[in-house]
Amino acid sequence: MADVQVMEALLYGDYEAKAAAAEAVAHLTNKQRHKLVENGAIPAIVAMLNAPRDFKSVESAIFALLSFAYGSERNKARIAKSGAIPLLLNLIQSQIHPLIDHAIAALLILSSCSPNKPSMAACGAIEILIETLVENNSTQSKLDIILTLHNLSPWIPTILLPCTSTSLIPIINESEKSSKLVEKSISLLENIVSSSETALRETALSGNGIRALVETVEEGSKQSKEHAVGVLLMICESSRETYRGMILREGAIPGLLQVSIDGSRHAKSSAKSLLRLLRDCSSGFRGERSKNVALEQVMGEIDRGIEVGMMEEMIARLNI
Repeated sequence: MADVQVMEALLYGDYEAKAAAAEAVAHLTNKQRHKLVENGAIPAIVAMLNAPRDFKSVESAIFALLSFAYGSERNKARIAKSGAIPLLLNLIQSQIHPLIDHAIAALLILSSCSPNKPSMAACGAIEILIETLVENNSTQSKLDIILTLHNLSPWIPTILLPCTSTSLIPIINESEKSSKLVEKSISLLENIVSSSETALRETALSGNGIRALVETVEEGSKQSKEHAVGVLLMICESSRETYRGMILREGAIPGLLQVSIDGSRHAKSSAKSLLRLLRDCSSGFRGERSKNVALEQVMGEIDRGIEVGMMEEMIARLNI
């Protein structure tokens, strides 16, 4: 279908013709798509989103908008200015699958454009995405939502930060710790708890929050481990007396020692700081004192450049 025929169908065709024209957009050259945009194709395609029961038409419209948005910040802004964001949010709330997943993917692309971010927040996108994050069972859609929330994080209202953090904990707890989903979830979590004491407290006191963080330190990707250590450090620094025992009971020491050896420079520093906070310097019990002495010895060896192969033996000596 030529670009002239596509434009005519978008403007004057019935639902079936418009769906076929929107579907054809992905097969046009960049030059042809540019010509369509200049002739007003984006508003015509955005208008197609307003018929959620016409599945084929809406699906084709979303894919066409994604084709226009790819590699073009100007087109992303044009799509938003044409009213796409409220319509995409309506699709997410429509409970029509897989249009929900397509709409989430489109919002992710639009959220990467700086001029779109304030308008997305003003439309209530953050609240709807957080609600959808809890209810949606698609791993890809969860990842897309989390990446969108990353893009919109400066606009997340303070009152929603604790809700966002507690929505992330089940995802981190239930997912493969080395997955990209956990990596992005825990990165967003660190961002949130660093700016909200309430979110920090809710994370620490949620049912599996500290356990999920400790497991990520042990099993996560290198980036996930760093973010998890960062969150645990903030938790312990916020109230050592409250959270030290909770972190220790989840068996955090071995994973922290490992990160203090082979993590990034920042992760090593955070892990060592947390290990020092986890010591019980006030304990009068001989067993606790001996454990702290052993921990000090191990940390001293780490500072002097312990070989990774010696780690298991050193951890075994701690008996923690």
